[in-house]
Parts: sequence; structure tokens; C-alpha cells
Amino acid sequence: MSKADPALTAASEQVLRAAAEKSLRPSIAGFFDEATYTVTYVVHDPITCEAAVIDSVLDYEAASGRTSYGSAERVIEYVTSNNLKVKWHIETHAHADHISAAPYLQEKLGGKLAIGKEIVRVQEVFGKLFNAGTDFERDGSQFDHLFSDGETFKLGTIEAIALHVPGHTPADMAFLFGDAAFVGDTIFMPDFGTARADFPGGDARQLFQSIRRLLSLPEETRLFLCHDYKAPGRDEYAWESTVGLQRAENVHVKDGTSEEDFVKMRTTRDATLDMPTLIMPSVQVNIRGGRLPDPEDNGVSYIKIPVNAV
Repeated sequence: MSKADPALTAASEQVLRAAAEKSLRPSIAGFFDEATYTVTYVVHDPITCEAAVIDSVLDYEAASGRTSYGSAERVIEYVTSNNLKVKWHIETHAHADHISAAPYLQEKLGGKLAIGKEIVRVQEVFGKLFNAGTDFERDGSQFDHLFSDGETFKLGTIEAIALHVPGHTPADMAFLFGDAAFVGDTIFMPDFGTARADFPGGDARQLFQSIRRLLSLPEETRLFLCHDYKAPGRDEYAWESTVGLQRAENVHVKDGTSEEDFVKMRTTRDATLDMPTLIMPSVQVNIRGGRLPDPEDNGVSYIKIPVNAV
């Protein structure tokens, strides 16, 4: 059984109770990018039409270094056609597998750009790795808002809470809107398991504790996942689950899995994994809030690739 988290229990009960009392569930649309296996979500309050965009994707062609906006334009079309008012562009963490489109979407749709406050730890580590220099601020100031663990806020009439769930990175956050939790890179579909924990600042033990924290939510809580890699034997991509299903079936962390067994499994498995294809451009841009490095004197932005450093 999951160990109860008193702070999470009290705050989440408030959010879930408000959703039940109003018979209100957020409206959710997922946009899957098969190139990076990433799901961008638009979640909105059906009463006020206030919306949040979670984990957006900027199209990036690694061989040429070219960016484009096809994935972002799909989000814009959905938002405008449904007359939504974007209040937030939320990043669950500084992604290592895709570049955020948040600045582009913010320019087109308005809203605040937000991430968890522990992004400063990630900025410090990767600022050194990329030798970003003193001009690169390591205080999270590239974002409009830094969420704290347990912070509550509203999306229209929908109660929401931000939850710190480190392990994949030190800064990972999950966000509960009504009965729906957006869990970033913590857990995947039950047949695929859990996220890796071997990036700088990652920790398999912390990841286990974060996942069990999320799985202490009521079993009917809907979980929306940031990625799906289509486990062997499954024909379709999928990115929605529930707490109850994860507790019963997740191949890495279902009920009865000990912390020690999980840490051993995760550490052994991570040692066999290649680095994500886009990790160098993605992290370098995402720690800047999705903005490219400043252009050099020829007007061109450059992505650094540290050699023999990772």
C-alpha cells in the first residue's frame, strides 16, 4: 500500500472535493508528437474557458539545426477554435528529449510561463556543463513563475495544486487539476513502467518515493503522462491511465514493489540506455525557458556540444 503523505492528502482532498462538489472535470486535449514521443496537453475549465498548455514541443531537425512550428500550430488552432484563454504555459521539468515551444506559444496566445522552483539546481549543473558564462542567470528568472511544492492555484473555477516529484531530475513537478494529474516524466503506461533516473541530479530512490506519493492519490484520479514509447506487443500509443491501474499493473512500481527492488531495477536498466538524441539542444534551450542562446556577432544562435563531458 502507498504510505499517506499528510500534506499531499490534505491539499489533494481539497482539490478533488472541489471537483466533485461542482461536478466539474477539466477538459483535456492531448497532442502527440511521434518524433519525440511527447504529449502536449491543453487543459481548460469548461465554464470560464481558462486554459493551461503543458509541455509544449518545438519541432527541431537535429541534422540541420532547423526549428519549425507545426506542433505548436496544432495547439494554437485548438485554442483559438475553442475560444480558450491561455493563462499558463507549464513545464513539468527541463526536458532532455524535446525543445519547449512555450515562448512561441506565449507570444501568440499570452499567459505566464512556469516551472518548479528547483529549476535553479538544474540551471546550475547544466550552466557549468555548457560553460554558459556569467550572462546566463541561474535563478529561474527566465520563467514568469516558479511553483513551490504544495502550492495551490486556480484555472478558472478548477482548483489545482503543484507537487514536487523529483527523481528523474531534481526539478520535476506534477500538477493536479481537479481529478486529473499531469505527472511529467515520473511514470509511463503500466506496461512500460517508469522514467530513467540517471541524468545529472537524478536519483532512483527519490523517483520511487515521488511515484508512491502520486499513487497515494485516490485510485480514480486520472493520470496524464508526458511520453509513451508503445511497449512491445501494444499496437497503439496511449498516455492516459489512473492511479488504481498503475498500482495494480505497473511493471516497475505496482503495489508490493519494494524501494530496494525498484532502485536495483532502475539503476541496472538505466546503465543500458543511450542518452536521448536531442539532449544537448533540448536541455541547453529549456533551462533558458525555451529560448535559444543569444545570437553571436553574426546573428546566428549556436548549440554547444560538450565533448567527452557526459
